[in-house]
Amino acid sequence: MQTRQQKETIIKEISDRLAKTKTAAFADYTGIDVAKMTDLRRRLRDQDGELKVAKKTLVDLAFKKAGFEGINTKKMSGQLAVIFSYRDEVAPIKILADFAKKESQLKILGGILENKFIEAASVLNLAKLPSKQELLANLVGSLSAPLSGIVNVLQGNLRGLLQVLTQIKNNKNN
Repeated sequence: MQTRQQKETIIKEISDRLAKTKTAAFADYTGIDVAKMTDLRRRLRDQDGELKVAKKTLVDLAFKKAGFEGINTKKMSGQLAVIFSYRDEVAPIKILADFAKKESQLKILGGILENKFIEAASVLNLAKLPSKQELLANLVGSLSAPLSGIVNVLQGNLRGLLQVLTQIKNNKNN
């Protein structure tokens, strides 16, 4: 049994995390062993994400304290885990979705995007998006393609000029 002080600490921790998070997801982790949950936590930490397990009542109180309205975790089934994403909106959600594919007991229940509740299907769609790093790499590739084309065109003109000058030189020597 948790004391009132412990419960208030948990509420504060969750509301502080909610203030920093870019996205969050809810999952039912019923039936998943400690080793697998530890592995999921480690993978989330590698992507600047975090997993917190707490009673639904405490999570609801943390949402109210953080100013989130319309989220009722008591209606969600099973034991609740909250996944927080601090740096990249998509990467921890992808990790959770991949984990849920391998571990059929884990069920994604919903999430938070832009301070609004989203359904489980929307969380799964979010997991399908490319990560921030992939999008940046695509942007750099798109920006560098025209530049490399210009370089090739300019090199072609220089090569042509060099061939003409070489031909003129050869004609004068003969």
